[in-house]
Amino acid sequence: MQRAERVVVLALDGVHPFELGIPSRIFGAADDRYEVLTCSVDGRPVRTNADFTIAVEHGPEVLATADTVVVAAIAPPHITAELPAEVLAALAHIRPETRVVSVCTGAFVLAAAGFLDGRKATTHWQLAEDFRRMFPHIALDPDVLFVDDGRVLSSAGAASGVDVCLHVVRKDHGSELANKVARRCVVPPWRDGGQAQYIERPVPQSSAAGTAATREWALERLGEPLALADLAGHAGMSRRTFARRFGEEVGMSPGRWLIQQRVTRARHLLESTDLPVDQIAGEVGFATGASLRQHLHAAIGVSPQAYRRTFQAAR
Repeated sequence: MQRAERVVVLALDGVHPFELGIPSRIFGAADDRYEVLTCSVDGRPVRTNADFTIAVEHGPEVLATADTVVVAAIAPPHITAELPAEVLAALAHIRPETRVVSVCTGAFVLAAAGFLDGRKATTHWQLAEDFRRMFPHIALDPDVLFVDDGRVLSSAGAASGVDVCLHVVRKDHGSELANKVARRCVVPPWRDGGQAQYIERPVPQSSAAGTAATREWALERLGEPLALADLAGHAGMSRRTFARRFGEEVGMSPGRWLIQQRVTRARHLLESTDLPVDQIAGEVGFATGASLRQHLHAAIGVSPQAYRRTFQAAR
């Protein structure tokens, strides 16, 4: 039985309770693969941005024992370009090899502490201009749900903390466990990090036809050639109307969504089977193994063989 990886969540004054609880909820549902601890800069209770205070069990010294540190979101009035001395002292406990994740405005804390120097990052889209003004040397992308820049990851507002934590589980232990965690927490198992933060109409009006049923239909037929006309025809819409409504509901084009779903299915097959790459390509709807290699490399930066070796070794 492998050692549980330790995740330490840092709660700062003004913390959002919802975002603070995300790591414990997601990593805690991962079949004992993670141990989640919560700390403050001094081990004392932390005032939230709600009408209550949270008592924590640990002080900053526990950060030195973490495999992953998560900095939870804080309310905007608590954001500063220069961190208080006690926050800097707490963050100094983090070892150089530790993975660091921010949720929402936690990116401001990482930026002020130097963790984001020379890296890409994201934060809540409403605070993008504040971030750029305070940290002009950091490459900010406010249009995505999360950014994975190797050892340091950052996510956008609120629920995107769920996405980045599931992404970490997927990176560490594969899509089968990540999907199981998502089912247990009743959340979508996969939202692409590059998906738009702000979707024009995430919940369609009840009187309007949506694309959800067609997406489910397409997921059952990923191995078949699916054109925009096929999707629109199933939804009973013109291609133009379907593409517009799809973008409003999902935040990306139907073509990009299909590629994302095919890559996700291919990753699961690479992890869980010994099928040849060309056969997997056919199973998920890519014309050739070369096409699968191209799209997988674009999505996660590795070849199918390298990806499979990683998870075979983990098993």
